Amino acid sequence: MASNTTSGSETFDIGGDLTVNRLGFGAMRITGEEIIGRPEDEADAEDVLRRAVDLGVDFVDTADSYGPGVSERLIGEALGDPDDVVVASKAGLLRNREGDWLPHGDPDFLKNQVLCSLDRLGTDTIDLYQYHRPDPDTDFEDSVHAFAEMKDAGQVAHVGLSNVTVEQLETATDIVDIATVQNRYNVGHRDDEDVLAACEEKGVGFIPWGPMYAVDDEDAGEVLDEVAERRDATPQQVSLAWLLDHSDVTLPIPGTSSVDHLESNLAAADLSLTDEDRAALNAVDPQ
Repeated sequence: MASNTTSGSETFDIGGDLTVNRLGFGAMRITGEEIIGRPEDEADAEDVLRRAVDLGVDFVDTADSYGPGVSERLIGEALGDPDDVVVASKAGLLRNREGDWLPHGDPDFLKNQVLCSLDRLGTDTIDLYQYHRPDPDTDFEDSVHAFAEMKDAGQVAHVGLSNVTVEQLETATDIVDIATVQNRYNVGHRDDEDVLAACEEKGVGFIPWGPMYAVDDEDAGEVLDEVAERRDATPQQVSLAWLLDHSDVTLPIPGTSSVDHLESNLAAADLSLTDEDRAALNAVDPQ
C-alpha cells in the first residue's frame, strides 16, 4: 500500500485512456436537502461546478439518483460536454420523497436511465457510467450485461461499479472491462481494503465515497485533528491527503455546495504527509 513517497502519481488513467487529476469533485451535494429536488440557488451550484474546473478539477462524479436528475442537469448546463473534463455518472438506484435509496438493477430500467443521463448531461457518450449498487432482486450478471451493451452501443465509453465485493468485481470483469470501483472508504472506515487491493492488482481506479466521513468518527477524528494542527491544515484536508497517499489508484471526489469549501478541499492535493503523519493515520482503528 503506502510507500515512503508522499502521494505517488498526481494523475490516473481511467480505463487506460482518460487521464485525470486524482482529486476530483463529487456532485451529490449540489441538489436540495436529502439529495432530493433542486438546490436553493441553482446559479450558486453551477458556480461551484465551474470554479472546480477553473481550479484544475477534470473528473466530476454524479448519478441519475442525485435529485433525482438534478445534479446531472446542472452539470450539463454549467459545463456542457467538455473535452477536457471526464464526467462520470451512475444508474441503479431509485429515490422516493422519504429520501430512500432503493436498488433497482433491472436491465430495461438501466438502459432507460442511460438515455435520461445522456440527455441531461448533453452528450452522446458518457465517459464513465457506473452500476450504483447491486440489486438483490436482480441477477448481478444481467445488470452488468446491460452496461456492457451500453458500451457496445457507444452510449458509454467506460463501465464502473459501486458498492461491490471482490467477487462481484471478478464476475463483472469476465463480462466487460471495468474501469473503476466506487466503495465507501476513508481513514476510519476500511472494510473494503480487499477491494482496494484487487483494484491495485488490476489497475482499476478506486473512488472512495464518503472520503471525509472519518472527521466525525471519535477515534479517527481525534487523530485527524492532531495531524491537522501539526500541519496547519484542516482535518478534511488531512483525510483527503491520506487517501491520495495510501494508494496510487485512489480517486477521491470530495463534494460540497460551497466555493469556499471546494477551494479548501482541493488544497489537500498540495499537502504532503510526513512519515509521522502517515504512521499516526495508518494506526487508526477503523470502525
